Amino acid sequence: MTDLIEKHGGYRKLKSFQIAQLVYDITVRFVDKYVSKFSRTTDQMVQAARSGVQNIAEGSQASATSRETEIKLTQVARASLEELKLDYEDFLRQKGFETWDRQHPLRQELVDRRQRTADEVARWVMEVSRRREHGGQSKTNTASTKSILSTKIYPEYSANAALTLISVACYLLDQQVKQQADYFTKTGGFKERMYKVRAEARD
Repeated sequence: MTDLIEKHGGYRKLKSFQIAQLVYDITVRFVDKYVSKFSRTTDQMVQAARSGVQNIAEGSQASATSRETEIKLTQVARASLEELKLDYEDFLRQKGFETWDRQHPLRQELVDRRQRTADEVARWVMEVSRRREHGGQSKTNTASTKSILSTKIYPEYSANAALTLISVACYLLDQQVKQQADYFTKTGGFKERMYKVRAEARD
């Protein structure tokens, strides 16, 4: 017997949701530290990050009765993260910082770490920042070194870490939309399922 209401929700188990939520947590911290509270960019970045998370969840819940809505909201989540990506890229460009390309070794290092919390990502940023600062230099922890780390390397690496995780989330959402579209093509939507359930009940 076909179920009228399909299994739905379970978004917390989605890797895309987990990464998007991590990006949101990182972004809230990032703007608090490195973006003026009086700048519209602060609200824009937080809202874009939040939209990525919320629309994945809402789309998952909506899938019970509307696969079309699920696909649409997943696409909205993807678009929100793309907007957030541009904000981070603008930050790096305007500050004269480096933007890591796809082949940058630290991108893969961060992905391989499989960090789950903003605290873990922050510790990784501090670790690789100090590693860079002390590369071939004395490891004396001077006030000057602390200043350089906090004013240049920390924000540069934090923004690039966020961009790396956004790229992962966007890739996962692209795959998710493709799977959702394939499923809809094969099974149809809620109206088709209602018809099938009624037909089975009559039989």
